[in-house]
Amino acid sequence: MTQPDPQPAAHILVVDDDERIRTLLRRFLMRNGFLVTAARDAAHARRLLGGLDFDLIVLDVMMPGEDGFSLTRDLRKRMVTPILLLTAKGETGDRIEGLESGADDYLPKPFEPRELLLRIAAILRRVPAAEARGPKFLSLGHLRYDADKGELWQGEIPLRLTGTEQALLKRLADTPRQPVSRIELIEDLGRNPGDEIGENSERAIDVQITRLRRKIERDPKEPRYLQTVRGTGYMLVPD
Repeated sequence: MTQPDPQPAAHILVVDDDERIRTLLRRFLMRNGFLVTAARDAAHARRLLGGLDFDLIVLDVMMPGEDGFSLTRDLRKRMVTPILLLTAKGETGDRIEGLESGADDYLPKPFEPRELLLRIAAILRRVPAAEARGPKFLSLGHLRYDADKGELWQGEIPLRLTGTEQALLKRLADTPRQPVSRIELIEDLGRNPGDEIGENSERAIDVQITRLRRKIERDPKEPRYLQTVRGTGYMLVPD
């Protein structure tokens, strides 16, 4: 049977307090073409995340000390790395709690290894490959954009962005110097809770772009960095 085709050489962090399961998962994922690093608990995972970049985190929920829900909520405050939760709890309430904590998917134990591969492949398809994303830091004249944190800085001072502005800038920064259509922006931003797009109209996107230009451009009427691509949409052009 043909295995699913996830992105090649994606680096996965497996976090599970059960050494046997941790070892089995590591070996299984490596046999299927992934780079794998394993952590025994939340504290160990934090140390690894402080020094390494991962494409996906496979995280057990039921661990001694800090559980997977708590770790997921904390990680979501500072990174967008996809998280797949594994747990012996399969009740609806637990699945909802996992997703509300910021997880991208939830797989109850026991599970079929092939289903795990399919879930991982599906998540990675939704996330641009690391090498296809824009650089971590983008220079926009007197401003600096931290793509990992979604933060815009003027020197040592962070500039406040609304949730929609953050999502809009992040999407454009993922593919710098490449036009992104209004329809793509509507679809991407429409998936983010709390966005101000409302009716998901192209006019709403135009309004958000205008607001964002006021924060980025020295002359918003003659944009240098957030450019309009006629007949298509918008494009971020960093220095």
